[in-house]
Amino acid sequence: MTAVQSADSLVPLAVLLPFVGALLIPLFRRRPNLREGVTLLTATALCLAVFGLLGPVLGGARPETQLVAVAPGLLLAFKVEPLGMLFALVASSLWIVNSIYSIGYMRANNEPRQTGFYVCFAVALGSTMGIAFAKNLFTLFLFYELLTLSTYPLVAHKRDAAAIRGGRIYLLLLLGSSLALFLPAILATWVLAGTLDFTPGGILAGKAGAPVIGMLLALYVFGIGKAALMPLHFWLPAAMVAPTPVSALLHAVAVVKAGVFCVLKIAVLIFGVETLSDLGQSAWLSAVAGVTVLGASIIALRQDNLKRRLAYSTVSQLSYIVLGVAILAPISIIGAAMHLVAHAVGKITLFFAAGSIYTASHLTEVSQLDGIGRRMPWTMGAFTIGALGMIGLPPTAGFLGKWFMLTGAIATAHWLAVAIIVFSTLLNAAYFLPIVYRAFFRESAAGEHGGEAPWPIVVALTLTGAATVAMFFLPGLPHALARLTIGM
Repeated sequence: MTAVQSADSLVPLAVLLPFVGALLIPLFRRRPNLREGVTLLTATALCLAVFGLLGPVLGGARPETQLVAVAPGLLLAFKVEPLGMLFALVASSLWIVNSIYSIGYMRANNEPRQTGFYVCFAVALGSTMGIAFAKNLFTLFLFYELLTLSTYPLVAHKRDAAAIRGGRIYLLLLLGSSLALFLPAILATWVLAGTLDFTPGGILAGKAGAPVIGMLLALYVFGIGKAALMPLHFWLPAAMVAPTPVSALLHAVAVVKAGVFCVLKIAVLIFGVETLSDLGQSAWLSAVAGVTVLGASIIALRQDNLKRRLAYSTVSQLSYIVLGVAILAPISIIGAAMHLVAHAVGKITLFFAAGSIYTASHLTEVSQLDGIGRRMPWTMGAFTIGALGMIGLPPTAGFLGKWFMLTGAIATAHWLAVAIIVFSTLLNAAYFLPIVYRAFFRESAAGEHGGEAPWPIVVALTLTGAATVAMFFLPGLPHALARLTIGM
C-alpha cells in the first residue's frame, strides 16, 4: 500500500471510529470502569488516526474517499484539506482531555444516565469529524444535522423543567435555522455553480452578481445557527443547563466551533475571498460580527452566573472569526483560523474550571467566588490563564489570532474592525479580570473550607491551561495549516 493509499484509508477510519465507540460503550453499561476505558480508548484511537493524516496534508496531499453516490453529482464523500485538518486536530485532541474530565465530573456529581452521556458524546465527535472532512456541502450538511440531533440529549441530560426547556430552544433554533436558511443556500449554490465541492478559490466566481452573492452569503451566515451570531444566539445561553462537560463540548470541542468552522470554510472554499472582496461583501458582514462581538460582551458584564457569563463570552469571541473573514485579508483569515484553535483550548479551560468549582464547592455565581483561589489554586490558576487567553494577552494563544486579525484590519484600512477588536478587548478584560481579582485578592466568607475537585478534573484543566500557554510559544502547526488554507 502506498503512502497516499494509506492516508486515504485513514479518512473513513477517523470518521467511523467514534461511531464504533458509541456502539461498544453500552455493552459495558454495568461496568463503569470498562465503559469509560472504551471511551478513552476510542478517543485516543481517533486522535492517532487524525494525526496520521497530518504529515500527508502538510506535504501537499489531500487524502479523500467516497462512500456512496446518492444521485449524479451528489456524493457522500470526504476530503482532508488544511482547514478541516486543523479543526479535526483540535476536536480529536480535546476529546481525550474532556473524557478524563468527564469521568471525574460525572462520578463526583453522581450524574444519572452516564452511559447515554458517553454514547451521545461519541456520536457528536463522529459528526464533528464528518463536518471537518466533508468534501462537499451535501456531506457537511448531513453531519451538521447529526451533530444537532446527537447533542440534544446532552443538553437535556438532567431532564428537569429547565433542561427540557433549554433542550427545546436548542433543537428548534438550530434545526429551524438550518432547514429554513442553510439548506436553501446549498440548493441555490448547486443551481448556480453546478457543484457542491469545496474548492480552493471557491466555486462562485462569475456565477452571479453582488446582490445574489450577498443574499446567498446571508443565508449561509444566519442559516449556520451554530455560529451563534446575533440574533440567533439564544440557544447557547439556554443550553447552559447541561452538565459542565457538555458545556465544554458545546463551546470548545464541537458545536459552536463547527458553526464558525462552517462559515470560515464556506467563505474561503465556496465563495472565495477574492470573489467576496470584488463584490463588496465586507461591510455588512463586519457590522453583523461587530454587533455580536460587542453586544454579547456587554451582556456578559451583567451575568452573575459563571457559566452564563462564559456562554455570552463564547458568543462574542467566536464572532471574531466571522469578523476575520469579513476583513477579507489573507492575514486576517489566518488569524481567524488560529483564533478557532486558541478559543478552543482557552474556553474549555474556563468551563473545566467552572465545573471544578461547582464539584468542589457547589458555587455557581461570580459573587460567591471571593477567596476561592486560595482554596483551589490549580483551578483558579488555570482559569486565570484561560481568561488572559480570551482577553488576548501574551503569553497565551489568544493573543496571536487577535494580533493577526488586527494587523489585517489595519493593512486594509478596515477601521471599523480595528475599533471592534480594540473596544471588545477592553470589555473582555472588564468581565474576566474581576473574577480573578475576587478569587485571589478578596477574603473568603467565614466558615468556607474545602480544596480542589477530584484529580481527573484538575489534571484535565491543568493540561488545557498549559496548552493555552504552549501554543503562544509553539504556534507553528496551526499557523502552517492556516496558511495552506488560503494557499500561502
